[in-house]
Amino acid sequence: MTSPQAPDRTTPSNPVSNGAMPAGISPPLPDFEALTRNAGHFMEAMGRNVGRLLQPEAQAGTPGSEMNEAAKVLQQVAEAWLSDPNKSAEAQARLSQAFLSLWGSTYLRLQGQPAEPVAQPEPRDARFAHAEWSTNPYFDFLKQAYLLATRWAEGLVDEAEGLDAHTRHKAQFYLRQFTSMLSPSNFLPTNPELIRHTLQENGANLVRGLKMYEEDLEAGGGQLRVRQTDPRGFEVGRNMAVTPGEVVFRNDLIELIQYAPTTETVLRRPFLMVPPWINKFYILDLNPQKSFFKWMVDQGLTVFCISWVNPDARHADKDFESYMREGIEAAIDAIGVATGESEVTAAGYCVGGTLLAVTLAMQAATGNRRIKSATLLTTQVDFTHAGDLKVFADEEQIRQVETRMAEQGYLDGSRMANAFNMLRPNDLIWPYVVNNYIKGKAPTAFDLLYWNSDATRMPAANHSFYLRNCYLNNTLAQGRMVLGNVRLDLKKVQIPIFNLATREDHIAPALSVFEGSKAFGGKVDFVLAGSGHIAGVINPPSKPKYGYWTGGPVKGTLESWIAAAVETKGSWWPYWFQWIEAQAPERVPARKPGGDALQPLGPAPGTYVRMRA
Repeated sequence: MTSPQAPDRTTPSNPVSNGAMPAGISPPLPDFEALTRNAGHFMEAMGRNVGRLLQPEAQAGTPGSEMNEAAKVLQQVAEAWLSDPNKSAEAQARLSQAFLSLWGSTYLRLQGQPAEPVAQPEPRDARFAHAEWSTNPYFDFLKQAYLLATRWAEGLVDEAEGLDAHTRHKAQFYLRQFTSMLSPSNFLPTNPELIRHTLQENGANLVRGLKMYEEDLEAGGGQLRVRQTDPRGFEVGRNMAVTPGEVVFRNDLIELIQYAPTTETVLRRPFLMVPPWINKFYILDLNPQKSFFKWMVDQGLTVFCISWVNPDARHADKDFESYMREGIEAAIDAIGVATGESEVTAAGYCVGGTLLAVTLAMQAATGNRRIKSATLLTTQVDFTHAGDLKVFADEEQIRQVETRMAEQGYLDGSRMANAFNMLRPNDLIWPYVVNNYIKGKAPTAFDLLYWNSDATRMPAANHSFYLRNCYLNNTLAQGRMVLGNVRLDLKKVQIPIFNLATREDHIAPALSVFEGSKAFGGKVDFVLAGSGHIAGVINPPSKPKYGYWTGGPVKGTLESWIAAAVETKGSWWPYWFQWIEAQAPERVPARKPGGDALQPLGPAPGTYVRMRA
């Protein structure tokens, strides 16, 4: 996932003074008749929605467990401070002193005198980019007061005594959710841009925003599903996922796509991509300009890709072993039939890479070693440093998830999507709440966010195994994972591995991927790309946005590795293809999808990818 396009933050056309709030805003007089009419429409719609939210079926769907967990863990922080009255008083005194400094600074500004700010937003914090957050003393005070209180609260969590590491991590995470929600930038009366916008539109923006709110609530079946993009501009198979190919194999879990060649010769060893099953595969084939698949085909690879089914209650018992057997191993069998080759090179993205690593360990244990080299893209195999997603992976919370899944046989894709959005609330939640429901503006069309909203469900057995064995108990890295009565040991995996991390990844942190590289028994080529979980991977050579770092063997700390690494401008894709080609450089005439043995079942991108949650 990457940061969405920044919300519209238009600088006001009129410069503002350092005077009080009315002089700072200085809007044109509104049309009072239109303002009154829109206020009536707004209150009518508001009453309708309050009535809806009070209905029992709506209340039954509220995410109470997450709120209860947040309240419980933050209460532990409060109790840690209250247990020591002296420390509590010192902490309160720090906050009071900070606000006294802010009062003094604001007083000087109200008198027309210059004053240095007491608290400044982080350089990348776009919430306070509008000029009046700094030029108008009233809004500048709100901004700085919010920053002071937020940083003070964060310090309380960081310094609280007696908390175990997991509880402190959860407290930091949930505090970030609350402070992001309570930012003055999110509310009409405390945001100068929103006040100006509302007066200019005579309140029509609020009426439009409430209508979009109703539509999003309806789309989420009673749960608010904040839209991040305009979905009308995209259609899978029309302007997304359009690289030519055929579905050459299908079972209950996968469709296997083989892409049509564009070169006269291809590398003899075919290539298999294992995408994550928690998202649709077409992130690797968004459009011809960004498509990793098209680029690979153009280099002379025979590319196959798994397209996972969007599971429902019928797939409840499909577990991790099923995904390995009926997914990766079934795909390799079909590739052998289509190409006549018994060996493949494979790549896995995110959790697809974790499944691929499990498959490598199984093949190493059983001697069925058909995968001869592997690429792991932003993949975790050691979950010690798995980042904020570990917040959701303790015994109590996993049991709650398992209880929900037992009722219907799967976990709704929207729940995973919400968890990912919570990792970056200031980028992926609140800008859209403000833009959609207060500004009344429909979000722009953005292919990446369309894909992000195209969530998939997760079968109960598979997801439970993944949460417990990876996030909770970290059994794969410790050599304790058992699958099909076989104990798996990554140290027995001796094949060459290309392991890509991205510097700003909030899902598979670079440190986690780096440490996971040490779990394998063979040679690992660790590469660090710029940007995050998606943009760092989808970085085509034709329009590269980020560079990458190479640094030889994985040893020591990530910091020491980076310090000694060599930075290269541009896309990592050509470097990776040289690595792929070096493993097996022999070429053969290009192959048509399915060869002579498999009858194509339909054109790419197939049918499974079109199943909506």
